[in-house]
Amino acid sequence: MKFLILIILSWLTGNVFLSLIIFLGILYFLDRRFVGIFPSITKPFRRSRQIARLKQQLAVNSFDVSSKRELARLLLDQRKFKEAYTLLQEAKSSSESSAEFWSDLGEALLGMGQLEEGEQHVLQALNINERVKYGQPYLNLAFAFREKNPEKALHYAKQFGKHYSSSSEAYYLLGSLYHSLNRAEEAKRSWEEAIAIYRSLPRYKKRKERSWAWRSYFKKFTL
Repeated sequence: MKFLILIILSWLTGNVFLSLIIFLGILYFLDRRFVGIFPSITKPFRRSRQIARLKQQLAVNSFDVSSKRELARLLLDQRKFKEAYTLLQEAKSSSESSAEFWSDLGEALLGMGQLEEGEQHVLQALNINERVKYGQPYLNLAFAFREKNPEKALHYAKQFGKHYSSSSEAYYLLGSLYHSLNRAEEAKRSWEEAIAIYRSLPRYKKRKERSWAWRSYFKKFTL
């Protein structure tokens, strides 16, 4: 079917290279509309614009704590852990009661390789609110310790499974963690759970979780 479409496009355009670009564009559009496996090509540009806007705001008002924390979260997404850490330190005095703040600060330290201090801050976040960020801090700890301390990584993975069980994305990540620890059976069960969760979701929630269910499906069969 794909080859037939390419042949038809080549015949219409008279150019194989152009037809390939059009075909890939159609494939990408259909994936983003109905599946969601391919990453968004516009998301990095939107994030860059947000970062530029927040930096401009902070240049005008360097005491804007909410902008610092929002900027830090965007930098964490870009894995710019040191820059995010600096901003979070500046916002610390006004944010010490926030579980999200301690989770972000811990994530920055984990990304910088300061595992013990990062772990302490993440646990502080969980102590304030056990369900902060829907269990993601447990997975952050598990991934951070998977090489240095596999048993601790498994402990945090199990804590995640104990407290959070309604996200295909989360179980896909949990399966990836088990796979990195050579725990094939646990990885397979996690990916199966991701698929099962997706199937149980109402239609309006499936769009968000669909890509993780597909990824789990393919991962399960490549073990």
